[in-house]
Amino acid sequence: MSPQKSKTSKKISAPQSMADLLKQQPFSPPKKGEIVNAKIINLSKKGITFDIGWKSYAVLGNIESQELTSYLPYLKEGDSVAVKIVVEEAKDGYPVVSMRSFFNKGKWDILEEKFKKEEEIEVICGEYGKGGVYIEFMGIRGVIPKIQLTEDLIKDPGKLEGQKVKVKVLEVDRDKNRLVVSQKAAALGISYKELQKEFDVIEVGKKYKAKIIGFSDFGVFCEVEKIEGLIHISEISWQKVTNPKKHLKVGQEINVVVVEKNAENLKLNLSIKRLERDPWEDVEKRYPMDKEIKGEVVRKERYGYIVRLEPGVEGLIHISKVADEKEEIEVGKEAVVYIEKIDTKNRRISLIPSRYEKPVAYR
Repeated sequence: MSPQKSKTSKKISAPQSMADLLKQQPFSPPKKGEIVNAKIINLSKKGITFDIGWKSYAVLGNIESQELTSYLPYLKEGDSVAVKIVVEEAKDGYPVVSMRSFFNKGKWDILEEKFKKEEEIEVICGEYGKGGVYIEFMGIRGVIPKIQLTEDLIKDPGKLEGQKVKVKVLEVDRDKNRLVVSQKAAALGISYKELQKEFDVIEVGKKYKAKIIGFSDFGVFCEVEKIEGLIHISEISWQKVTNPKKHLKVGQEINVVVVEKNAENLKLNLSIKRLERDPWEDVEKRYPMDKEIKGEVVRKERYGYIVRLEPGVEGLIHISKVADEKEEIEVGKEAVVYIEKIDTKNRRISLIPSRYEKPVAYR
């Protein structure tokens, strides 16, 4: 389409003066640097034509026209957008405008609108990292958390790299330059307004059934009543857990207790171990200082040996308590020890090998 407006022929009853013509002109000529409200008349991958209320249509600058591809799905003919006049009258006689303010601000407006309406957007996926699958939307970097992928993709999130996928917006904060989206919500048609209702009835401290849907280095992802939850690696067992996959598997249903609710992102912090008795309760009564105690040496650290007295209760034989460095305590073997000190607040027990004489405090 030519940027020059079409002229409609009409009969002129009498000659008009220049003053009369100027009075008929409703808008002032565009001035460089001025921000005006422009109506989109025509748009394509090659450019946009605007009506800015002047004798000829305005066009988008060539450089910005090259950036249009990712914005086209969110613009349509008839839309009004703010543009800046960069050239008052080009060689062809029409003004050239910039949409830079829209590119910088309008994309956040789009995201906020999509978030409110729970509508989908299309993003380009990047590499997979600890935070999830990194994505890009109109130059804004964001992330799909691993738990926000469908089960088939949780197993291999790396295969999304370079692909375009439909997602729903979970969090958008232009001040923090933060964008979090969900591929699962788009693929399964999940409504977060409905999830909010489910989330509100879940109670902290109550036991629920949870289905395991995936793992990470720091814990286990699961669902409780369709709400996302995380069992941190420290909340799996009272014993030390280094690999959650040795204790649990995807698809397994387990009992959990809700430790905390995060209302901002509708997530739950869960625990398995808190459904069981805390082995540190009354630990001082079970392990008096004047009695020999048997335990298993489970590992050697640079500062000493870790001895398991019972599941969830471990103590340390400090390296300084081992008199003969040549006579090593064997990992995996039984050790007979005395209690030197118990710190229940920090869950620490200092041990002394029984083959050494008891400290004077014991006598």
